[in-house]
Amino acid sequence: MTRFVVDVSAVLHLASKGTEISDTHKLLAPTLLRSQVLSTLHEAVHRGEMPADVARDRLARVGRMPIRLVGDAVLQRRAWDLADQLEWESTYNAEYLALTQLQADAFVTLDAELARSVQGIVATASIEELCATRSRE
Repeated sequence: MTRFVVDVSAVLHLASKGTEISDTHKLLAPTLLRSQVLSTLHEAVHRGEMPADVARDRLARVGRMPIRLVGDAVLQRRAWDLADQLEWESTYNAEYLALTQLQADAFVTLDAELARSVQGIVATASIEELCATRSRE
């Protein structure tokens, strides 16, 4: 089983496509994912980029995804240290990295700049790798 940490960009992509994830993969995210998804969708509606009914449908789809949410003290300490190491003001992205280091095989984001900035810190995977299934022989 491959364990992937997914950020808001990856989760919303999966929700928009209605993608089912293979049971050979496990999805994880920091607990802040819930608030980020809600805010990102609301912002899109507010800017007129998406109808409210579509946003609410995607929010419901995300809510049904089998994502294990983690937000314990160990994760928070590691995120703090990573944000310091990377000289980031915010710890939001650092929580995804910390969770990847602590419990996962790879981090999935559609944010190319973020993916580049974390090279050498955590392994990354593409959305295509996340959606792929592995055959068991």
